[in-house]
Amino acid sequence: MPKKQKNIRSKPTLPIGKQVGKQQIEKKSDFYHKHKNTIWTIVVLVILTILFVINNTKKIPEQGPYPPNYIGGSSSNEATQQ
Repeated sequence: MPKKQKNIRSKPTLPIGKQVGKQQIEKKSDFYHKHKNTIWTIVVLVILTILFVINNTKKIPEQGPYPPNYIGGSSSNEATQQ
């Protein structure tokens, strides 16, 4: 009586370096990941520039007492009166 031959599964031949069990994740858009730091740096600089311009364009009236012997230089009439 002939012996039954075992069903031998052959291992699939994989290229060298290929890891079994890991799936290749298909990347849809790699642009964001490559330029993420540049994009956020530009966004932060634009926001800081806008805040700087807004802060320096407001006219705040001068308040508080002036020191003695202070000559205001904002108008020519005040400086020539003394």
